[in-house]
Amino acid sequence: MDLVFDVLVIGGGPAGRALARACARVGLDTAIVDRHPDRIWRATYGAWADELPPDTPTRAISTTVRAYAREEHLIQRTYVVLDNARLHELPPDVKVLREPAEARYTFNATGARKGRAEQTAVGTVIESDSTETTLMDWRIGDTFLYRVPLGDDKVLVEETCLARRPGMPLSELRRRLHTRLEPGPQEERVRFPLDAPRAQGLAFGASAGFIHPATGYSVATSLALAPRVAHAVKAGEDPKRVIWSRNARIVHKLRRFGLEVLLRMDADETRDFFELFFQLPAELQRAYLSGREDVRGTSAAMAKLFSAAPWRLRAKMMNSW
Repeated sequence: MDLVFDVLVIGGGPAGRALARACARVGLDTAIVDRHPDRIWRATYGAWADELPPDTPTRAISTTVRAYAREEHLIQRTYVVLDNARLHELPPDVKVLREPAEARYTFNATGARKGRAEQTAVGTVIESDSTETTLMDWRIGDTFLYRVPLGDDKVLVEETCLARRPGMPLSELRRRLHTRLEPGPQEERVRFPLDAPRAQGLAFGASAGFIHPATGYSVATSLALAPRVAHAVKAGEDPKRVIWSRNARIVHKLRRFGLEVLLRMDADETRDFFELFFQLPAELQRAYLSGREDVRGTSAAMAKLFSAAPWRLRAKMMNSW
């Protein structure tokens, strides 16, 4: 007879492992399906420190974060790079399987479905003792540079296309990056959908649609929600109500509207848009970037942007409805 678990998580990425750890922590008999459990994660996962649970392992911390659109902006938040090796760890009471088994709750955490709009990036790791993060540097062209310290005198620099339908080819991003700086020995490539549909059934992480349509981030949301989902399962409650509350669904629709606005803008309009965004009060920036269930804050940020925008940007916003 097949083993019967309380929780089975299919997918061994950061989201799936976070959920498996959280479920085991509350005493649920938990298993995870990971056909390559020893595979090393090459991706760099960054997040705002205030989005994360207090015990989240970090590799590097930036207390100085800057962004450039038309002008320089100092962002009053701490940015971190996550420690992949520790995020990969599982407690010994989580059973690692190669194939699915029977369970009371089975979560799909296999990653994002295919979408049409994509964020793409090509990065290289260079030697540097900088401890500052450049979140965005829009001063050249229709792509931006993202620069984040990794610790040990290393910095990741990425040429990034925030949102395009279809995504900008990685070969073009690599060419642009290499015109700015000499490539290092380690290259990082990013391609993921911003408008991917949610997987059917019970899902978690990018499979469940956690990717922020305007930033591409999802890992912090998974890490923050995992304990709440585990407690819901333990209490016999419907975990879908935690994963997609009414407020979270409303905010996601507003963010999808924001994505459509970005997709309609040319390079100059995009720089103007982010110049306005980084002039918003810090609490409104935080609400739009991180307030997954903050309907009031997200709406206020979008309304403030609309009222401050010149007529040509307002027209793009209105045409996106």
